[in-house]
Amino acid sequence: MVNVSQLIVQSNVAIPDHYVCPQGKVIPFTKVFSDHRTGTKKKEYRARKHVCLGCPIREQCLGKSAQEKKFSVTYYRDEYERNIARVNGPQGRYMKGKRQSTVEPVFGTLTQFMGLRKINTIGLAQANKVMHLSAITYNIKKYLKFEQGRSKSGAGVLALAALAKRTFRLLFGAYIKHPKLVYNF
Repeated sequence: MVNVSQLIVQSNVAIPDHYVCPQGKVIPFTKVFSDHRTGTKKKEYRARKHVCLGCPIREQCLGKSAQEKKFSVTYYRDEYERNIARVNGPQGRYMKGKRQSTVEPVFGTLTQFMGLRKINTIGLAQANKVMHLSAITYNIKKYLKFEQGRSKSGAGVLALAALAKRTFRLLFGAYIKHPKLVYNF
């Protein structure tokens, strides 16, 4: 079977939107439709039966029972290709490396080691609060590890730990619904 990726997209003045098969035959654009399974907008390309008659690779291209070449691609293919080119460009590679070295390790630590498996809130604003609180706990934990290595007496570390406890009680105190629920920080 000849894959869609093996076909060549070309633009001519006469036929503006079409593919060219490996044998040089034009497969023109037919229609725009909505895919019933996914609900996405697609473009259909179809070569009529007489175009493929006598073609040496007809069996490989169409299969045994098909009479004409027909395939569909996403309506937004140009945008996909532009985005792929942007991501694979020098600025995109730089930003991807930056994200992988700064954001993703923190998120991985939060999900794998600090218990942020699921965000059980409704709405983006509440989920944003949970993520901010998680980031605060991550930063405080990291800062405490840093301070333990630096301080000799430990008094500064205890003061920071007490400050962190007071802050968490203040922050989470508003979220406690039942008076008998007590969170030990």
